[in-house]
Amino acid sequence: MPSSFYLSAAHKSSGKTIISLGLCAAFKQQSLKVQTFKKGPDYIDPIWLTQASGVPCYNLDFYNMTDDEIIQLYNNQSVNSDLTIIEGNKGLFDGMSVTGGDANADLVKLLNIPVVLVIDSTGITRGVAPLLSGYQAFDKNLDIVGVILNKVASERHESKLIQAIEYYTDIPLLGCVRRSKSLVIDERHLGLIPVNETLQLQTFINKVASIIIDQVDLNVLMNLNCIKFNKQIINTNTIKKKITVAIAKDRAFSFYYQDDLDKFESLGVNIKYFDTLKNHNLPVCDGLFIGGGFPEMQLKALNANQLLLENIKTKIEQGLPTYVECGGLMYLTNSITYNKQTHPMVGVIDANTYMTPKPVGRGYVELTPTDEHCWSNVSKRIYAHEFHYSKLKNINVNTRYAFKVLRGVGIDNKFDGIIKHNLLASYTHLRNVTGNAWVVQFVNFIRKIKKKIMIIITKKAANEIILSAYNLETQGLLIRFAVDKTDEGFQYLMGFDARNDNDIHLKSNDIEYIFVYEQKTLLEGMVVDFDKIDKDSDYHFIFMNPNDPNYEPPKEGHAPDKSNKK
Repeated sequence: MPSSFYLSAAHKSSGKTIISLGLCAAFKQQSLKVQTFKKGPDYIDPIWLTQASGVPCYNLDFYNMTDDEIIQLYNNQSVNSDLTIIEGNKGLFDGMSVTGGDANADLVKLLNIPVVLVIDSTGITRGVAPLLSGYQAFDKNLDIVGVILNKVASERHESKLIQAIEYYTDIPLLGCVRRSKSLVIDERHLGLIPVNETLQLQTFINKVASIIIDQVDLNVLMNLNCIKFNKQIINTNTIKKKITVAIAKDRAFSFYYQDDLDKFESLGVNIKYFDTLKNHNLPVCDGLFIGGGFPEMQLKALNANQLLLENIKTKIEQGLPTYVECGGLMYLTNSITYNKQTHPMVGVIDANTYMTPKPVGRGYVELTPTDEHCWSNVSKRIYAHEFHYSKLKNINVNTRYAFKVLRGVGIDNKFDGIIKHNLLASYTHLRNVTGNAWVVQFVNFIRKIKKKIMIIITKKAANEIILSAYNLETQGLLIRFAVDKTDEGFQYLMGFDARNDNDIHLKSNDIEYIFVYEQKTLLEGMVVDFDKIDKDSDYHFIFMNPNDPNYEPPKEGHAPDKSNKK
């Protein structure tokens, strides 16, 4: 097992991430493989840590992971590294429960690794001693092996801090990092500015590394011992037939859990990343996933890419299985308004997004699925998180929802997860864990839709539809199918019509067709042909529908009976 340590602090904004970045980059310069982890649901810090170490960062979260899942993920990803660094969130003893159980300290004890404290020394000298002594005494089952002083003002300040620590405590001092403008990353409403929005990012990381190399004892950190686990490392790969999922990854959308992406690949999914700012069409794909991010910071560029906006809307309306979260949800609405400027977006979700100065939803959520949810085997309780400074207005009154919100805000304090066509769009950020295998559910849904052809239009029927369209003024109209249930069976309706919001929009034999969502189960698997009922009759459109109580499969070489004639 590699050397490991847990980087924590007395409170948030102590500089843990900056110190972690510098350490990762410094060890990387020594040709060491550094595996990083981040406690909690944060997306932005892992993006920075991944950039600094060159190795994907993983999240460890008590709220939606079991202890065994945390241990397994930690072991599986650490086993081939030279050094493992876990960056905590907030302070060492901070968590949701006042009695503990979900704090950084609890994760330290679960993984049985030593703690290095990063102390913000702003405005403190001798007082650092009782602070450190108190942390030692509060939980004697923790092994605090060192302290790194951050934001040290001067040589005199550093001298006073060192004297107090050495006189009153037995905690080794591993470094004193001076206050410097070179160590500042701008923050935004969700935390640090994402690394993919920062110009000259590697230059910045290298600068941080040079400061850390000069002011922190790397040798001590490299040689910290870690007790090995006897837990078996389980191979969870279950490769199946390949499908392709397109995932947006750019300056607007970048919030993805690495183990979620790993799970897609383990299920045989070929991931194709695309750029919503540059690409004019989706990659050829069987499903679409757009995660969170900061679309409000790229509104002009997103709106300028009209070809992609139209392409995404068309694909979703034609039934492309799609899952989007938070920023992805905002992107699919009619418009986003930020700083009094409104920019039209994809428009597949009939609502408008408005940015707010304060968070609307912030923290952990608990959801339960409604009967409208389009995926199978969804957990009855879903534990996840949300973090959004936006809300939806002018929501279509006929909107259907996948989740009832038991804790949190979601879309309207009651529901989350807009369902439309084969789209699920939610403010909640899901995590693929034992209690919520959403990646598995989504992939199975994609496979189900890929296998299923709702209505098959034969070549002869397609040719007749094309001929009818040529003879009639049908520009902008599509073929609509409908069924009227009567005591005698099904009566079929077919004609050119405009598409409505609640329509399912698909294609067969190059014929685009529509039908209302409510009739999905009545029309699924129907074959539309153009043929004679018998040799003496005229040609008709014929509907062979296995859902029709009077349906009889046609005998070979014969058309179905007259009850299926239009």
